Amino acid sequence: MERVYSFPPDSQHHHCFTKDTDIKRHGAYQAAKAGDFDAALELVEDLASDFLAGIKSCFPSGMNFVSPYAREATGDNALPLVLSLECARKMSGKSDTDVVQVQKVFHTGADPMERLMLRPSFEGQVTPGALYVLVDDVTSMGGTLAELANFVLLKGGKIAGSVVLVNAGRSKRFSPVKKHIQLLEDRFGDEINEIFGIHTTALTANEASYLVGFRSADEIRNRCLKAEKETALRLLSKKDS
Repeated sequence: MERVYSFPPDSQHHHCFTKDTDIKRHGAYQAAKAGDFDAALELVEDLASDFLAGIKSCFPSGMNFVSPYAREATGDNALPLVLSLECARKMSGKSDTDVVQVQKVFHTGADPMERLMLRPSFEGQVTPGALYVLVDDVTSMGGTLAELANFVLLKGGKIAGSVVLVNAGRSKRFSPVKKHIQLLEDRFGDEINEIFGIHTTALTANEASYLVGFRSADEIRNRCLKAEKETALRLLSKKDS
C-alpha cells in the first residue's frame, strides 16, 4: 500500500521523553520489550502516569487509541499496546485492537534508510468518521506512525494526533517543512514514490530532512542497495546472538 497521507497538520503530538535511555534504565524495560504485559504496565505506570494525566484535556473523551502491535504478539514488545490501554483508561477512550500490524519490520538498530525501506503494513477494521490517536513507545523517524495514520485515513478514519513515550527524532514534528517538500519535488519529481512507495507530501519531517541530503535519485538508489545488505547482516547477527 502506498503511503498517500501522513498526519494532518492540525493533529496534536505528545511525548514524555526525548531519549530512549529514560525508559531503558527502568528495571522492567527488558521484560516489557520481550512481551511481558505486567512489566510493561509497571513501566508505564511508573514513568508515564503524570504525563498522561497532564495531557488528558488535550483529547476529548471517546477517542480510539490504536498502537502498532502484531496480531501474534507473543514475545513482542508489549509497551505500545499497554500504553494504548492506559491512554484509553485515563482519557475515557477506547483502546482499539481491531487494527494490527501485519509483519514485524525490525526497526531496532536500523539506520534512516533502512527504516524508509522497511515499511510496516496494517490490516483490520477502521470506523469511518471516528477519531483515532496513534500510540507507540518510541519513534525516531516517525515512519511507523505515519504508515498507521495512512492506513486509518485511507479507511475513512480521522487522526487526532499521537502519544508516545519517547520521541527521539531530531524534529519533534511529524508534518514536514514545506521548503523540504518543495525541494524534494523539484529535485526528484515522482522518484521518491517510485523508490519507497511514499508520496513526497506524506513524508514525515525527519524523513524529508534526511532525503534532502541526497543530490540525485541514483545516489538514493545506491544507498538503498547498501541498506539492504546492512539489514540482512543485522538480522543475521540477531539470529546468531
